[in-house]
Amino acid sequence: MPRRILAAIALLMLAGCGQTPGGRAVTGGLMGAGAGAAIGSFSGNAGAGALIGAGVGAVGGAVTAPRNP
Repeated sequence: MPRRILAAIALLMLAGCGQTPGGRAVTGGLMGAGAGAAIGSFSGNAGAGALIGAGVGAVGGAVTAPRNP
């Protein structure tokens, strides 16, 4: 089961792209919330994990530069 969760998280990370800082903040926040909820569920507190993951993901998405191929 954990392998499926990790694979889903990796797929979401690869799919989450944004061209503007706001777009990257939103996608980063959503991915962080999902990953945080998954990790937090193992320790018994998925809600706190989702909140922490969303915050970290949103900040990380907002401060990164877009990938220009």
